[in-house]
Amino acid sequence: MTTAEIIAIGSELLTPFKTDTNSLWLTEKLNDIGIEVMLKTIVGDDGGRLEETVRDAFKRSDIVITTGGLGPTSDDITREFTAKAIGRALVYHDEIETLLRERFRGWGREMPEINKRQAYVIDGAEVLPNPHGSAVGMLFEDSGKMLVVLPGPPRENQPMFEHHVLPRLKATASEVYSARRVLKVSGMGESAVDEIAAPIYSRYSDIATSILFNKSEVEIHLAARSETAEAAAIRAAELADELAAALGKAVFSTDGESMEMVVGRLLTERGETVSTAESCTGGLVARRLTEVPGSSRYFVEGAVTYANEAKIRTLGVPAEVIGTHGAVSAECAEAMAAGMRERARTDHAVSITGVAGPDGGSEEKPVGTVFIGYSGPAGTRSIGLKLPGDRYLIRWRTSQAALDYLRRQMIK
Repeated sequence: MTTAEIIAIGSELLTPFKTDTNSLWLTEKLNDIGIEVMLKTIVGDDGGRLEETVRDAFKRSDIVITTGGLGPTSDDITREFTAKAIGRALVYHDEIETLLRERFRGWGREMPEINKRQAYVIDGAEVLPNPHGSAVGMLFEDSGKMLVVLPGPPRENQPMFEHHVLPRLKATASEVYSARRVLKVSGMGESAVDEIAAPIYSRYSDIATSILFNKSEVEIHLAARSETAEAAAIRAAELADELAAALGKAVFSTDGESMEMVVGRLLTERGETVSTAESCTGGLVARRLTEVPGSSRYFVEGAVTYANEAKIRTLGVPAEVIGTHGAVSAECAEAMAAGMRERARTDHAVSITGVAGPDGGSEEKPVGTVFIGYSGPAGTRSIGLKLPGDRYLIRWRTSQAALDYLRRQMIK
């Protein structure tokens, strides 16, 4: 089995404000050709630590890929310390300097002298051209090992990897094809999903399975491998179908679609329309529905009725409903949905009212209490939920639950 490591370089990746997305993309590309990523590391702008990390990685893995740290400034240390890690010198390439000067002139300015640092390349490494930026990449091979040094910006490193690295890896990697499926589950916790799914996926020893929980749903990731692409796809589909049958309506997608895409597809297939009335989510459901291309075919109208007066004036919610039951109630949610459907003349309407926090809760209705209303051809109804999390998570989870409630009405 061919193994790989990915090293993301840059102190900014060790802060809460920047995320390493390159390793996710690279892992997918490598897995597709049967190469296992065994370790991912983030290293700040520290020469000693970077040198140690690259040296250790090059000893234990067949392929080492670094991203970032190839700029012209003093904190861009990747060239110097990756060269030290593999015991090579840096060699200056006049042709790279010439190309850089021409590129800067094409941008209408002269190249700063500091950019000459980008003309240094590890001795013996192949230069990987970068038409999208100033930093070239490098590919070094020795005794069956490969070191690939890529720039950090995805718009630069992705074309570089696909055009100059991936074809070479395909030629040397074993003939293994990978097929992936992602099942998405709503309304069940991670442990409940695994309790049903584990006895099934454990019988498929040739398929790697992982269960993940994100902010509003559970995902089941399947990765099947075989000697042909068709065989891998068939095997992944077999397990996906078996899991979907066991989990039932809770599975809303078997190929990674978002909830709003699934709902939009159902509405399109049925030739039906929807409208929304939201309080505590502030238009989040409408936003998610309209982010899907083509949503104008089925989304008609949305109203954010935050204040009680707005619920009464815009949606026709009877004042006595709010006075008797409160704005956060099943009765109010149902009245909001029915009023929105009548106002917009849609086939379906979904509504939300609740307490997103951090304030506004009570002993009877604590923060996280939400009611989702629905009105459609078969009548008007609602569900009540107690959702955990902070304000952001409660709002997002409520939007997910509302879309799922709408989905379930359509597949009854």
